[in-house]
Formats: sequence, structure tokens, C-alpha cells
Amino acid sequence: MLGDIWSSSELAAEKLGITEIKLSILRENGLLKPGIHWKSSPLGQKKPWKPQAIYNIKMCNKVINKFYLKDKDITAA
Repeated sequence: MLGDIWSSSELAAEKLGITEIKLSILRENGLLKPGIHWKSSPLGQKKPWKPQAIYNIKMCNKVINKFYLKDKDITAA
């Protein structure tokens, strides 16, 4: 773990019960907001670098639960 709050995409995906690809899609589509749900991490990366996203699992979990519950409600109707 990268600290008390921020985690790698691999660990975040595992803890959230989704794939890293789905996590990335949620970020790219704007459901996960920069600075709140994810941020770039240059830790251990040399220039030129392609920053890796790190995630706040607790905040991401709130969005993912809301997203999936809303999705289930639509399906059930």
C-alpha cells in the first residue's frame, strides 16, 4: 500500500472487486474524479514518465457502490 489513503490500481481493483480495466474505464469516463478518487503518482518513475494512477479505495467504493446499485435498479425494473 502506498500510504494510508492511496493505493495502486492493482490493489484498489482487488479491494473493490473489479478489474483494473473497469477501474480505468470509470476514471476515463469521469465517474472517478481526480484528486478525490485518484491521482497520478510519479513515485519511483524516471523521466520521461507515464504517471501511474493511484486510488483512494474508500472514496472509489462509494462511487462504485452507487453506480452498481443504480445499474441493478435499472435492470430490475
